[in-house]
Amino acid sequence: MNSGAVEPYQIKVPDAAIEKLKAKLELATFPAETGFSNDRNYGAPLDDIKRLARTWRDNYDWRRVEAELNEKLPQFTTTIGVEGHENLKIHFVHKEGSKLGAIPLLFCHGWPGSFLEVSKIIPLLTSGDRDDDPTFHVVAPSLPNFGFSQRTSKPGFGIAQYAEVCHKLMLRLGYDKYATQGGDWGFMITRAMGLRYPSHVLASHINFILTKPPSPLRSPLLVLQYALGWYSAHEKAGLKRTRWYRSEGNGYGQIQTTKPHTLGFALADSPIALLAWVYEKLKDWTDEYDWTDDEVLTWVSIYQFSEAGADASLRIYYETTHNTGGGEDMTQLLEWNGKIPLGLSFFPRDVIVLPSSWGRTLGPVVFEKRHEEGGHFASFEKPEVLVGDVRAMFSKGEIRAKLAS
Repeated sequence: MNSGAVEPYQIKVPDAAIEKLKAKLELATFPAETGFSNDRNYGAPLDDIKRLARTWRDNYDWRRVEAELNEKLPQFTTTIGVEGHENLKIHFVHKEGSKLGAIPLLFCHGWPGSFLEVSKIIPLLTSGDRDDDPTFHVVAPSLPNFGFSQRTSKPGFGIAQYAEVCHKLMLRLGYDKYATQGGDWGFMITRAMGLRYPSHVLASHINFILTKPPSPLRSPLLVLQYALGWYSAHEKAGLKRTRWYRSEGNGYGQIQTTKPHTLGFALADSPIALLAWVYEKLKDWTDEYDWTDDEVLTWVSIYQFSEAGADASLRIYYETTHNTGGGEDMTQLLEWNGKIPLGLSFFPRDVIVLPSSWGRTLGPVVFEKRHEEGGHFASFEKPEVLVGDVRAMFSKGEIRAKLAS
């Protein structure tokens, strides 16, 4: 591939990979059954995983899904050089908006997500029912080490490097100025983009909000608010959800942050391990979303058939928390950045749901909404709601003025 070329791409998983998957599923060994094997407090339920594994082996049609993804999502690849690292093949979805003046928008996924998360919102973002609805040129990359992008080969590929790839991709496509949207790791990556490339990032919408906790010196009023419990019922529920996640739901994070390669052996070799590891999060991190078996298996199959390998996706945790790649550390990404207008969408069953006043410490907030329903994967659970928020944000006068300048 010409290093500067943008080439059309179609997913085509080798027959051998599908046959190998089915053979491994046929030979799978499951844990012995107990009276509490299906108690979700202990992790992924045994009956669910057995059912999904049978369906994956006997009934799930990857070729049909593959054809649907290829038809629905315009996909491309290009090669992007990263400072201190190799040239990487980057897979991405790119669909232009239907109206004149459409806004370039980078959609950035996280873990255990993928480019698949853009599939429901891309037709909504690229068109508008009303004349004054903003529309967008949507770009949704598979991050390096995810999906159909290339695996990195050197240590030190952290948030700064992911931000560099996303920024260079937007420039490669001719988008010198663009907006960003992200949740999960997309929050961190788009925050880094705003710090590193403020003359290019017009505004940023986030649906996963992390901040530094209030401190007496930096934010005494927020400390007082916390001490006195001056929060709405929704904010109190959000803090309760956050405490649950940190005490009961974050064991995976500790492993992936400290010893990603050890877990990687299981995810690389065992489709059952991969299925259980991801399925647990799909259930626990959503707001009673009614996952179909087909949706779960497609989500997991993107990791199973990833060109980088499912294990590679774990390293972002280690590289970021150890800051092996240099650049901004995590605390810097949680500080005020006055150069980038922000939109904040809070969903009650996300894994961390902080008070609105904490979110406003990140930068100049031009749009904010707390929702009654929805979880971590907002673009998949509540696509119309998320798109409504993005449109509302970019309909604001101050954002329109910045776009026109």
